[in-house]
Amino acid sequence: MRFWMAISFVVALVTCSAMAKDAPLRGLNSESEATAWRAVGRLNIGSSSFCTGTLIASDIVLTAGHCLFDKATGTRVSDSDIEFLAGWRSGRASAHRTVRRALVHPDFAFDTEFSTGVMINDLALLELEYPILDEQIAPFATAERPRRGAQVGVVSYGAGRSEAPALQETCRVLAQQNGVLVTSCTVDFGSSGAPIFVINGGVPQIVSIVSAKAEVEGEAVSLGTSLGRPLVQLQEALLVEQFALRPRLRAGQISNQSSATFVKP
Repeated sequence: MRFWMAISFVVALVTCSAMAKDAPLRGLNSESEATAWRAVGRLNIGSSSFCTGTLIASDIVLTAGHCLFDKATGTRVSDSDIEFLAGWRSGRASAHRTVRRALVHPDFAFDTEFSTGVMINDLALLELEYPILDEQIAPFATAERPRRGAQVGVVSYGAGRSEAPALQETCRVLAQQNGVLVTSCTVDFGSSGAPIFVINGGVPQIVSIVSAKAEVEGEAVSLGTSLGRPLVQLQEALLVEQFALRPRLRAGQISNQSSATFVKP
């Protein structure tokens, strides 16, 4: 998974003055600090990789599509080799789930050489083996993508902070182009799939997920996949697949399989 890329198309849109207003990245190391973000978790992928994922329904996790591919071979990681650790901090998870099935956006094509065309649909949904019904691990809703200059934030795991999430409460949207959100948010390896959010009425809502990081004129920026239509398409594809795989019921039988309800942007 290539996480760095060149983005010369936004050089003219990034200014140091915009980035100077950002809040610092801080670790959520205590229980009280991490409480509101328990639906963000670490995704363990295979034996050596991890990304960040977020609960958007009781049994559905949103992350980046490229997280589900082996960077050396380009092949899909087996669904059984993925686990979601909600609120992972200091060796403990608020909830731990294996994955029933994972679905990458149908128009996403894995490529080690990232481009804006690749990032537009860099989304995946993971259906958990069992829903997380703990009221203290509430799924996040999604929202329309923000305008340039809007304040956003990010919660992520990353290199050097894989054992606890970190929060950057204030960073900024520097540009939007071709379905990619360019922000000043601080991210690193492991942050792929992390939620970029806005606060509406005091409630965090996801507007993008981290796809890659880049450097523009010596300044680090993060690149996020916009949600909107690509997420709706992926949700619809997952629901179709769930329906196709659901056993046919005889009269009087009740299915005990979970069914995701999405909050659409």
